[in-house]
Amino acid sequence: MCCFAAVGGLFGPRLGVLVWWLIDPSRWERTFNVFWWPLLGALFAPWTTLAYVLLHTGGLRTWEWAVIAVAALVDASTLGGSSRSGKKRPKVPHDHYRQSY
Repeated sequence: MCCFAAVGGLFGPRLGVLVWWLIDPSRWERTFNVFWWPLLGALFAPWTTLAYVLLHTGGLRTWEWAVIAVAALVDASTLGGSSRSGKKRPKVPHDHYRQSY
């Protein structure tokens, strides 16, 4: 079950970016002038990209930047969380598995 949650967390927002872009490409064209920014955003910061497209209707106000900052923190935590999880595991010496006769 944990693997499904990890895969959903990894591909869920990227799938959301793809589906929203297929459904409403004109909104993405109004938000971004070039194709590279949403592509890079979908690859490296999908939650931030989704928040930016959602809130960028005619300019961003203070509270909207706060929502985008929270989305950026979520993106940063998903990127940094995978590297920290490996450091929490205890190291098991190789001699632990040998039987002594």
